[in-house]
Amino acid sequence: LAFTLALLALNPSTRAGVRLNRSALRSAAITMNQDELKKQVGYKAVDDHVKSGMVVGLGTGSTAYFAVERLGEKLKSGELKDIIAIPTSIRTKEQAESLGIPLVTLDSNSVLDVAIDGADAVDPKLNLVKGGGGALLREKMVEVCAKKFIVIVDESKLCDGLGPSFPLPVEITPFCHEHTLRMVAACAPGAEAKLRLGSAATGSKVDGDEPAVTDNGNYIVDLFFKETIPDPPALAAKLKATVGVVDHGLFCEMTSECIIAGADGISVKKPRGAGEAVMRGQKGAGGGGEVAVKVLTYVRWRVAESFTARCRTARVAPWRPAGHARGPLRCAYVPAPPQAVAAFNAAPAGGMTPTHSCGRRSDMPVGVAPAAPAKPTVPGA
Repeated sequence: LAFTLALLALNPSTRAGVRLNRSALRSAAITMNQDELKKQVGYKAVDDHVKSGMVVGLGTGSTAYFAVERLGEKLKSGELKDIIAIPTSIRTKEQAESLGIPLVTLDSNSVLDVAIDGADAVDPKLNLVKGGGGALLREKMVEVCAKKFIVIVDESKLCDGLGPSFPLPVEITPFCHEHTLRMVAACAPGAEAKLRLGSAATGSKVDGDEPAVTDNGNYIVDLFFKETIPDPPALAAKLKATVGVVDHGLFCEMTSECIIAGADGISVKKPRGAGEAVMRGQKGAGGGGEVAVKVLTYVRWRVAESFTARCRTARVAPWRPAGHARGPLRCAYVPAPPQAVAAFNAAPAGGMTPTHSCGRRSDMPVGVAPAAPAKPTVPGA
């Protein structure tokens, strides 16, 4: 600043050039501020949630970068020991290797103690849009296996509803990708579907002429919404059921805790209810491995393309039971969708009786006829 003032005093003709650079300086200052906020939440997530001996999921992106950096620092200093980590992208893998973080894969370790990652958009229920960096499939595969999923963001990522603030990425197969793009667009009337071009890691920004290719060799379709997505879980199920879709960037009911950095400091937000997000396992509920298997079973069922078909096949009620405070599933009453009610009422006697992980029967939702006493296996229970 002193140099700039001296330059102006000596040569007034340079003032025009300085004025032109003011916007660039402001932009640089904003970027530096955002990077500092990202660093704060990345470091806090590791400091608060990573202990020696853990298996840690490493996210991908500009915010997750700082969590990986902090993990490397604490391993190097000896503050953390016996840590192994699972990266969610090639970029994260390369960063972790450069920091000396021991890496494994889900093939050898299907249960993670904690996963830490950023998000592109966070709604009031802590549902997320992820995938701006193109790593959405690997991120979801890793993070759904974690007992705790910690989301780290700056306050600019918070929104009243998913959709308008950030395009929704959908990973698709290259085979007949134009056909699949049209099918994806049909899942979200009113949204504009665009094939991501250039680098998969730069979001929907076009920076090339060829389709962006993910670490898995797939393409990405970005859905641009003008209005808020009314029911993110329903859209998630619809996209997942579309042939040609590998996965999508909606991470619904997965967040255990969201650490938010803003102008007023750092705040922590948890899902409404028992303090842990749905699908997060707990030690003491049958052991870590057993809980993980149950959690994965619930996840596969939860994203099934048809509630009705799943009900009739699995003989279970597609909603979370209420009334208990602990267990692999968070206890929070969620009304059964109409399809579930219809499927339940159409089921033969002795069919779907929802129970919690403790084995106790839960209250029936209004309008659902109780089945004859039975004790079926509820996903996640």
